Order: sequence, then C-alpha cells, then structure tokens
Amino acid sequence: MAELSRRTENFTDSVIRRMTRIANKYGAINLSQGFPDFEPPIEITDRLAEVARSGPHQYALTWGAQNFREALAEKHRHFSGQNVDPDKEIVVTCGSTEAMMAAMMSVINPGDKVIVFSPFYENYGADAILSGAEPIYISLNPPEFNFNFEEVENAFKEEAKAIIVCNPSNPSGKVFTYNELAYIAELAKKYDAFVITDEVYEHIIYEPYKHTYMSTLPGMRDRTIICNSLSKTYSITGWRLGYVIANEAVIDRVKKVHDFLTVGAAAPLMEAATVGLKFDDSYYDGLRKHYTHMKNIFVGGLRNIGLKFTEPQGAYYVMVDIGEYAVEDDNEFCEWMAEHIGVAGVPGSSFFRENIQNYVRFHFAKNDDTLYAALDRLADLPKKAAKRK
Repeated sequence: MAELSRRTENFTDSVIRRMTRIANKYGAINLSQGFPDFEPPIEITDRLAEVARSGPHQYALTWGAQNFREALAEKHRHFSGQNVDPDKEIVVTCGSTEAMMAAMMSVINPGDKVIVFSPFYENYGADAILSGAEPIYISLNPPEFNFNFEEVENAFKEEAKAIIVCNPSNPSGKVFTYNELAYIAELAKKYDAFVITDEVYEHIIYEPYKHTYMSTLPGMRDRTIICNSLSKTYSITGWRLGYVIANEAVIDRVKKVHDFLTVGAAAPLMEAATVGLKFDDSYYDGLRKHYTHMKNIFVGGLRNIGLKFTEPQGAYYVMVDIGEYAVEDDNEFCEWMAEHIGVAGVPGSSFFRENIQNYVRFHFAKNDDTLYAALDRLADLPKKAAKRK
C-alpha cells in the first residue's frame, strides 16, 4: 500500500469523544463530552418542526443563508457594539470546529508559527498541524491558569503569524481579563500578527467576570478573526452551526476554503436557529443564571466531598486536581473512574502540552438530578482512589 499522510501519522482519536464511548461502555454518568442533557429553547424546536414541513431543504448560499447572517450580524452588534457587514464579513460554517480550521487555512502558510495557550481545546493542535503550522505553546499555569507576559512576547518574537485565544477557556474555565487581552493585542500590532479567537462560551460567564471582545480593542478590528458557534448558547451542539467574523479580505479567503471543505451549513437548521439569534436580553440573563445554578451545585458538591479544583470563571468545565492519588497515567485513571466510580471525565493530559497528569476535566451542563447523581458517586472517589496508590 502507498504511504499514508505523514502530517496525520501521529494523530490519535479525540480523547473527549473516546471518553463518551467509555462512559457508554460502563454505564457511567458522562461528564466528559460537553453537551447538555436538557432541551434547546422551545421557540427554536417549534420553528424546526415548521421548517421540517415547509423547508428550506436544499442548499443555502454557500457562506450562509441571508437571514441567518443578518441575524448573526445584529446579535454581534448588540453585544459587542461593533457593526459587521453580513455579506462581506461573516461565513457560516459547520460548527466552530470548521470555523477554526477554515480560519487557520485562510491565513496560515506551511511553516508559519502559531501561539497556543496550554491547556487548550484538543482541536487546536490538530488544526495547526493540518494547516502546516508550527505551534508555540505558552503555559496557562494552574491552579489560577494565568500566563507569564514575557513568555508571550518571546513567542511573538519568534515571528508568530497568529495566536489562538479561547475566551472563556476550555478546559480551564478561565476568563481573560481586559488587561491580559490588551497586552496580547499590543503584541499582535507590534509584531504584525492575527488573533484568532474562540468565543463559543461568550454568554456563559460567572459574576463578577466579564467577556471582552478582542476585536473591540483599539486597532484590533482587522487583526481579529472570531470563531464562534450556536452550540453552547442555545444547547444545540448536534446542529453544528458555527461562523467566522473577520475583515472582508480574510472572509473572502474563508469563503473559498469553506466552500471546498463542506459546501455549506444545513439550510433547515439555519432557518430554525434564526429565531434564537433574535432573542432579547432576558434569554441571555436566564442562560447565565441557569449555568450559575448548575455550577454552584457541582462545585459546591465537589467542595463538600473534599476534592481540589479550580473555580471556573466561565464556560461549563471544572478542572479537578487528582494529584494526591499518585496518578501516573490519567487516561487509565479516567477509565478506572468510569468503571468503578460510575462518572466519566476527560484526562487533563489531553489538554496540556506539558507532561501534566494530575487533572480531570468534568463538565456540568446537566440537569440537577444528573449532577446530584454524579456527586453521589464521586463521594466515593477519595476513599477508592486512595486504595489505588
């Protein structure tokens, strides 16, 4: 057989999705893959039922249905204060996964360097490799997940073409401060680089933290490439509706890459989801309260059990420190936990470039009953895990 692709020879399957299969194997409560067990807003699903009968059922415009892009532009203007041209500055993609890949392939040449904060969502490393980039990893240092400013500038000095900023961060739950983003912005301008942002958790923020849109900082409108998705905000992770917002020159290139990657997002789903994009502020206030409620249940339970963790500032993940259990292989530990504790999490090493084995990521986008059941099972973790030493 002819040689297979060298750039993918070191790829593994997604550890996150693998943990879902392991959860199913042992009948564990799945707190690994980040999807909710509650329904999307009924206004969206009711509209989907209408669309199922009336359409559209054929291709939409390649870079997204007109009404969907217009609704996206208005929503972005409402929350960021920034006007976006729906015809020239938005491309609708098949999830934020494609948005990030299309963005990378549109601005990165083989051999270019891209800065990635570690821990990072596992796709970023693969995106860099597939686009021919060389990643430069900068540590977000636990437990606070802050970074060293000098290290970031040193990375830019290596002629980095872009930096990826996930804000709020998956997996750490970190919300980047205004000062941190302003520092990154000044470096991007100084060293003539792009900032590619992943903002899928923009509306899942816990008091007193605030989301700052990188593109609104001085001089960053044309340097920022926003990757986002409807998945988390409207609890429709299976719909795979994402988008890229950037200046016209970048979007013109993203349109072409997107066309050859996937042709276009699903027309019926865009039509139904447009309803959600027009929700008023009360929906987003309710969303924040809902996730704050779930966070308080889960991290409060972890605290009562005596587990160590970093309090999330945003998103719906919590990093639990398992270092006291002398874990040598966190992948093996997480499979053991799914089998013997009945709760599935993601081994932290899948997010870290550094050799760090002492974290497990859990997500808490679950109904109260699910969270309480998971906490009941996790109550056995300290005693059972200690016996594994």
